[in-house]
Amino acid sequence: MSGNPIEVIGFMAIALHFYSPGATRKMAEEIDLEITKEANTTIIAFKSASMSDVDGIADASNKIKEFIDKNKPNRLLFDFERVKFFSSQVLGLLLDIRTKLEKYNGKVVISAINPQLHRVFKITNLDKVFEFFPDRESAIKITSTD
Repeated sequence: MSGNPIEVIGFMAIALHFYSPGATRKMAEEIDLEITKEANTTIIAFKSASMSDVDGIADASNKIKEFIDKNKPNRLLFDFERVKFFSSQVLGLLLDIRTKLEKYNGKVVISAINPQLHRVFKITNLDKVFEFFPDRESAIKITSTD
């Protein structure tokens, strides 16, 4: 890192419980994300390897939108370093957040996404919508100078 202090804004663990009539209680599926700020870039780091639960993604989306409404970040970086799989609903989450930030000229970028997941962006032509960086540090360096 370049010596810039990192401000931890929040850490959210979203636990979901599934119930089925007549069934025993199942283990909670968790989607973790961490929100920090470095330089003038807000970083949302997904900490879960798999993001496929519909309710979990919707809950994460709501938490991110609440954060945006309160803080109005100009630069938002989604860090996918730990993510190995996500459902197409995550693409919708990213597009919703991008639209929300565009209302006040905010920018959304993506870092550290693995090649298999990046293919999903290419197939859907979303690689033309989002800017991608190989790692968090390079994304922060570039977005901090915009």
